[in-house]
Amino acid sequence: MAAPAYSQDDYRSALQALLPRGRVWPRNANSVQTSTLAGFAASFARSNGAAIDLLMDAFPSSTVNLLAEWESTVGLPDTCAGLQPTIQARRTQMLSRLTSLGGQSIAYFTALAAALGYSITVTQFAPSRFGRPFGAQFGGVAWAYAWQVNAASYVIQKFRFGADVLGEPFAAWGSTVMQCELQAAAPAHTTLNFNYTS
Repeated sequence: MAAPAYSQDDYRSALQALLPRGRVWPRNANSVQTSTLAGFAASFARSNGAAIDLLMDAFPSSTVNLLAEWESTVGLPDTCAGLQPTIQARRTQMLSRLTSLGGQSIAYFTALAAALGYSITVTQFAPSRFGRPFGAQFGGVAWAYAWQVNAASYVIQKFRFGADVLGEPFAAWGSTVMQCELQAAAPAHTTLNFNYTS
């Protein structure tokens, strides 16, 4: 059920209904008393709108006004999102950090990238050893701790009505948020490489 949104006229009518009856309590639209009640009604309508906004901001997936408070809960903003990230990019990054449980599997990193809006695959490497087929990549022991994220050369994040805010760009290109978040989540003993294909 949606929260009731009352207009200034609704509050003015309600205030007029609370007044006593009589000739000194006029209810016509151009009386001084109606104008005074309309002034009070505007304040009540703004409070009602703010209360509805607070209900939207109470949830991290729909917040706008309290986005900074939600971000500070998970240690954001940081340099991952760039200088001027969109509201949706900030919200997506915050939700990703808020819901992330951690892990070291390919499935975890694929899901982490998907939560940020990116589709990736992961390639694992292994050191060279006897018995490998001729022509296989040759690598030392360090390759046991190397892995690679394969992604598109760039990702287009499009404006979404209802999720983004007026004034945001209609599209943003780049994968810096994904790269930064995956590097932060990568196990410390590993080497993470990125392969961007066209």
